[in-house]
Amino acid sequence: MAGVVAIFFGALGIHKFILGYNKEGLIMLITSVVLSIFTCGIGASLAGLVGLIEGIIYLTKTDAEFYNTYQAGEKPWF
Repeated sequence: MAGVVAIFFGALGIHKFILGYNKEGLIMLITSVVLSIFTCGIGASLAGLVGLIEGIIYLTKTDAEFYNTYQAGEKPWF
């Protein structure tokens, strides 16, 4: 679920909230909104690109790898 949400709503950091990384989710959300205001949407596009990459990474891992990396290992970025 986090991988699909990251692909579609990655710029907002919703996938981080799903995984329990609230601080990182707020960073993505605030960065996306603030940069979008000052750069006419270019900043949100870059944050969306990060979300897209993370979504692809999430979906290409096996369930065991995903659990060990993002749940047990608590690796919040890439």
